[in-house]
Amino acid sequence: MAKAKIQYSCTECGAVSQKWSGKCNDCNSWNTIEEVIGSSGYSKAKPSEKGKIIDFFSLEGKADNAARFNTNIDELNRVLGGGLVKGSAVLIGGDPGIGKSTILLQVMAKIADSGLNAAYITGEESIDQIRLRAKRLNVTNSPIKLASATNVSDIIATLNKEKPDVVVIDSIQTMFINSIESAPGTVSQVRMSAYELINMAKQNNIAIILVGHVTKEGQIAGPKVLEHMVDTTLYFEGDRGHQFRILRSVKNRYGAANEIGVFEMTGNGLSEVTNPSSLFISGTAGKVSGSVVFPGIEGSRTVMVEIQALVSPSTMPTPRRAVVGWDSNRLAMILAVLQTRCGVKIADKEVYLNVAGGIKISEPAADVAVAAALISALSNVPFAADSVVFGELGLSGEIRPVSQFNNRLKEAEKLGFTSAIMPKQEKKNNKLDKNQNNDNFSGSQDFIIKEIQYISQLKEFLAIEE
Repeated sequence: MAKAKIQYSCTECGAVSQKWSGKCNDCNSWNTIEEVIGSSGYSKAKPSEKGKIIDFFSLEGKADNAARFNTNIDELNRVLGGGLVKGSAVLIGGDPGIGKSTILLQVMAKIADSGLNAAYITGEESIDQIRLRAKRLNVTNSPIKLASATNVSDIIATLNKEKPDVVVIDSIQTMFINSIESAPGTVSQVRMSAYELINMAKQNNIAIILVGHVTKEGQIAGPKVLEHMVDTTLYFEGDRGHQFRILRSVKNRYGAANEIGVFEMTGNGLSEVTNPSSLFISGTAGKVSGSVVFPGIEGSRTVMVEIQALVSPSTMPTPRRAVVGWDSNRLAMILAVLQTRCGVKIADKEVYLNVAGGIKISEPAADVAVAAALISALSNVPFAADSVVFGELGLSGEIRPVSQFNNRLKEAEKLGFTSAIMPKQEKKNNKLDKNQNNDNFSGSQDFIIKEIQYISQLKEFLAIEE
């Protein structure tokens, strides 16, 4: 028997080393090296057995559509691409207390009420704690099968016997395999536990949902290979002090990525929000300076978001720049463009930027909306309440075209906006599609579109004197 010895493994990438260090040399992460029990020496490689010849197939052929379970929650169905796929593995992560266990218990209750066999296995809570949450959510009468276990072998043996349609494992960091001599939550335990559970689910055509903890950076804890093993990766976003939650798909083999579903935390659990635009617009646009409405694209959905800016005098040698819900590096770029290309004197001012409603924006199409909010706040001139702004800002001060402008205009018109400031489109795309259908902007005569090419034209639109 090989002599056991101490090895060290990175919790982020799984790299193994013979000594401890503060930084992983493979993924450059700090304070991620943990002690594990390994086997000394390397076993002598055995000659490989003669393999079998594999068959190749052409792209032509019959491909059946994936069978799905309806979760009976429209926002979740949207994020998943139409529902849970049989035999698929879903990984959902989020901050502690954000509502992961709450929404999964609600989902399993609706699935069980529809006649499907649903199982909920927890490794973090007792059965009584789950029952107390079910009582608060008013789902105590749902025929969900509850279990509290952490041994993967026991769980697989039970699921092979029961064969449920859908099963939740809460959470994957609490699961362990006896043959691996390391604590639950380590890289080796998480990787092998997930592999065994996902393999069992695919063999029995069971839809499995794994709950994952997140690190302080917001990434799912454990090896990165965990996200590659599953079919769908979801992140539950939001502030625990805010009632709104956003479920975002980062990876989806059966649907569109970057799709979002919006929920509201209430006393009876999470409820769906069918019109998110009404939540992210506070109604201050047009009444106070520094408030601009931006039509953002989240997956296949257009969401109206209010961008708020505040510019104030500063007595500090280095004025402060604070950003919530947007990239601080992109704000610094826009401030430099406004100072250099537009003549806006803002270098000696403190700048505060906020995306209302707790949503996070990452697309560059919000550049012009942010610039408009900054100019409005600096000049103390309110922006038009019935207007939306979008476009990408270049370093030379030009406004670059963005994708899906028809969808942005369509959603703005539907919500009562009467004008839009947008980039000048190329000749082949300059003609707006005015077909009266659900997929294109109708282009009514009451909706005014102002196309701009340079950021300096925003000052003209606001009627700001030099």
